[in-house]
Amino acid sequence: MTAVSSASGEESAHVVVRRAVTSDVRAIRELVRPLAERRVLVAKDAVAYFESLQQFRVAVVDDVVVGCGALHVMWEDLAEVRTLAVSPEHLGHGVGSVLLAALLDDARDLGIGRVFCLTFETAFFGRHGFEVIEGRAVDPEVYAELLRSYDEGVAEFLDLERVKPNTLGNTRMLRTL
Repeated sequence: MTAVSSASGEESAHVVVRRAVTSDVRAIRELVRPLAERRVLVAKDAVAYFESLQQFRVAVVDDVVVGCGALHVMWEDLAEVRTLAVSPEHLGHGVGSVLLAALLDDARDLGIGRVFCLTFETAFFGRHGFEVIEGRAVDPEVYAELLRSYDEGVAEFLDLERVKPNTLGNTRMLRTL
């Protein structure tokens, strides 16, 4: 278990971050639903969560899922942090930071050297070493290969014109590990 402290430094909860299992999908969807309604995160069908379940980690307090996040590999040395969400009751208590740290550890374990995110929470990700992406973040040959992906997150990473009308208006950020 990991003790997580609040912004004031007081210990607030014992958080366990673990790989997600199928029974967590309902809780993940409930964490994401209000954020998707506010257009902070992209809404997904249940099947999409099951298909990408192995990418997810969850934060659990007293046997309740209070946060989630996923690491989606995009290329040999590039992955994206997706669907990072924390319940309103646990915001500001370090749960998001613990989840992000676990996802970055997963990236390192996979041999990933750079992690991308598409976010409105630029201050949060900035505190964790992410920087705003200016221009292209990959070499031309990798860019050409990534153009073949059907994944909308890849298209957003590449900053393609075709996805701009559909994006939420968030910022592309990158961290080198």
